[in-house]
Amino acid sequence: MPASPTTIPAEKENLHPRNLHRGGYDFTALIKALPELNEFVKTNEYHNLSVDFSNPDAVKALNKALLKQFYSIDHWDIPAGYLCPPIPGRADYIHYMADLLAGSNNGEIPKGDKVKVLDVGVGANCVYPLIGNSVYDWNFTGTDVDLVAVSSAKNIVLFNPALKGKIDFRLQPQRADIFNGVVNADDVFDLTICNPPFHTSLKEAQAGNKRKWDNLDRKPAQANALNFGGKSNELWYKGGELAFVNNMIKQSEQFSKQCFWFTTLISKKDSLDGVYRMLHNVNAVEVKTINMSQGQKISRVVAWTFLTETEQFKWKNRHWA
Repeated sequence: MPASPTTIPAEKENLHPRNLHRGGYDFTALIKALPELNEFVKTNEYHNLSVDFSNPDAVKALNKALLKQFYSIDHWDIPAGYLCPPIPGRADYIHYMADLLAGSNNGEIPKGDKVKVLDVGVGANCVYPLIGNSVYDWNFTGTDVDLVAVSSAKNIVLFNPALKGKIDFRLQPQRADIFNGVVNADDVFDLTICNPPFHTSLKEAQAGNKRKWDNLDRKPAQANALNFGGKSNELWYKGGELAFVNNMIKQSEQFSKQCFWFTTLISKKDSLDGVYRMLHNVNAVEVKTINMSQGQKISRVVAWTFLTETEQFKWKNRHWA
């Protein structure tokens, strides 16, 4: 029988202790790293330096500066309209996954290119592999259903020569598949990560976008504009987050001995019961829920493995020793 899920508490309203962005944005240092950011930095109503987070160009410039200052990424760009994610939150996922692997390795984080990570839905931004490789020197394979996104991610690696041979990409040929079609018979991964689309439809995604605009007390340039970025496959999936993750769990069973930990972000707390039921149905040996907190936003990662204790011990000695 599968184990009952366990919950790892988060440090309240704080980023992960190893997150380089815990102290907030030092715009003076960021402008030094990327002078083009300067045109977007203004003094806000609280007399602090900031950028207009409703301006996609400002957010992109901020990301470029953060990636350059903290992760040595000299060249980074994304096509217009694609998701431009907040760097601190993405870094949190990576750090918590390092802790997850450490928990299976006598408390020591396995580092270096011997650690293989599969990023499901790498996106045009390629942010998870960029952070994970910079901080822990992990080797990444990124998959996506969007050819433009894969091409963009490849270009980021191409224009940063230090990443050569460290991040690979595969186009997922079937939108209904997660692991089928991109995981080969001889592949072995220590970890999979995923930030799944959580809206059930374009209409719901647009409503969520409107709430973001309202929170910033701004109006988009056009009705229903997704000015915060994100293509349809990045934002919504038929049946929403739960349907996507349940499909992932079903397919993970087929590759149960080729991966140590399967993981995914879960945005909606209401999705958890359905996720746990599906993990029970596929007989996951161990399930963990890792809570993360970024200011007022609470999210969590669900992780599962099909490896028995003996198999985990052998995996650690074979791949991480």
